[in-house]
Amino acid sequence: MDAPKDHQDVVNVDVEAAKDLLNSSGYRYLDVRTVEEFNKSHVDNALNIAYMFSTEAGRVKNPDFLDQVAAVCKSEDHLLVACNSGGRGRKAVIDLLDSGYKHVFNMGGGYSAWVDAGFAGDKPAEELKTACKFRP
Repeated sequence: MDAPKDHQDVVNVDVEAAKDLLNSSGYRYLDVRTVEEFNKSHVDNALNIAYMFSTEAGRVKNPDFLDQVAAVCKSEDHLLVACNSGGRGRKAVIDLLDSGYKHVFNMGGGYSAWVDAGFAGDKPAEELKTACKFRP
């Protein structure tokens, strides 16, 4: 049995490489932000499965995350995982790797970096991004 994965096992790609993967390599964008964040703005054709939920007590991990991903993705699928700034995405990638997914990358900087790179369209960044304590 393989040892559990940790943050060192996660392959991070920048938004330029992520865009190339989505446009030419058959990767699918898995947005692990909350539904509220996703509904504000997202990458075209993204699949949204929240890794965490916002509750009155704070964020809690989605106990059905892996089952929900497995319902729409195979372990051989190529997935580009992203959240708002990279943290949840990294954790989601670790869980996916531990459950047998083989071709999974984390988009460094998350959707906020995607917006900052100008890939999200013409709207002002503040209309597209969700506030994050780690990003302006």
